[in-house]
Amino acid sequence: MEQLIHELEDHIRERYEIEEDDDDFDADVHLFDYGYIDSIGATALIAHIEKTYSITITQQDLMLHPMNTVREIATFVQSKIAR
Repeated sequence: MEQLIHELEDHIRERYEIEEDDDDFDADVHLFDYGYIDSIGATALIAHIEKTYSITITQQDLMLHPMNTVREIATFVQSKIAR
């Protein structure tokens, strides 16, 4: 799980240009409330996750599973991979 969190954090930092010294960014920060990712960014992040981890994220998944933090996303991805 920690490896998955690290991979997601690295991707989000790079893709959304989050500085290494940003004290607010961590695995538990709300990515949308803090303005790290917007709706267009969310669509790109979903596409990246689907491609990278060979999973499909459905509309139902988005409604049923919280995916607002890196940790929540990692937990969801891990559960989809395990199926």
